[in-house]
Amino acid sequence: MADGAQTLPQLLKQARARRRISQLDLAIELGVSQRHLSFVEVGRSRPGRELLLRWLRALDAPLLVRNQALHAAGYAPAYDESAWDGAGLADARLAVARLLHSHEPWPALLLGPGWDVLAANAGVTWLFDAVGVAVDLPGPEGTGDEPVVNLLDLALGPLGAAVTNLPETAAALLGQLSHEAVAHPALRERVERVAEVAAQHDTRTTFPPVLVSRYASRYGELALLSMFTTFGTPHSVTLESLRVELMFPADEATRALLE
Repeated sequence: MADGAQTLPQLLKQARARRRISQLDLAIELGVSQRHLSFVEVGRSRPGRELLLRWLRALDAPLLVRNQALHAAGYAPAYDESAWDGAGLADARLAVARLLHSHEPWPALLLGPGWDVLAANAGVTWLFDAVGVAVDLPGPEGTGDEPVVNLLDLALGPLGAAVTNLPETAAALLGQLSHEAVAHPALRERVERVAEVAAQHDTRTTFPPVLVSRYASRYGELALLSMFTTFGTPHSVTLESLRVELMFPADEATRALLE
């Protein structure tokens, strides 16, 4: 095991805790004895590869965690970990580029697991310019050679300065970010900063049916709501971690400006 790598018992217990399922219920689902499951979780026994894969599927563990658990148990990884700019994901990159282009003039961008912007369309470039954020963004066919731009860092910096309802936005996203930080520990510092902003939100108010981010721009207020799309049933660690944020006008004034 590499320094700092988690053991199989640690990975399995953390995955079960995230699912909030008891040893007994998991044992019944897997068709094994609770005694055997307990022995594996304390490191006294090692499951076979097929059982371990069923175990991880039952816990709905992220593919990265499944590969880590397989490696910790001495087995070969089951899921591809090719980089986004690798040859094996060329078709996926083409599909994302087409989606980003087709969404114009409305903003759309591709986000990595740490909220790094991997690709962005012309709508995002226009939005950032309208709110006075000067940053070089990768295009829809992002190759990975561009400087790294992190959306959370922007939201906690120059972009957030233009968001007139930033505490509400941060409060609405905090739960999602906290969940993501479990699988991606590098996010934790940023999540703590988001929590500080979210603490400014008035908890006596209720959240609207859909979160609308409101930006102060040189053209007046821009109101945008977001939808996220992901790859269906990916067998790639990289693809599972990606999502496309599609932004839509939330009022007629914003629609008219963007169109």
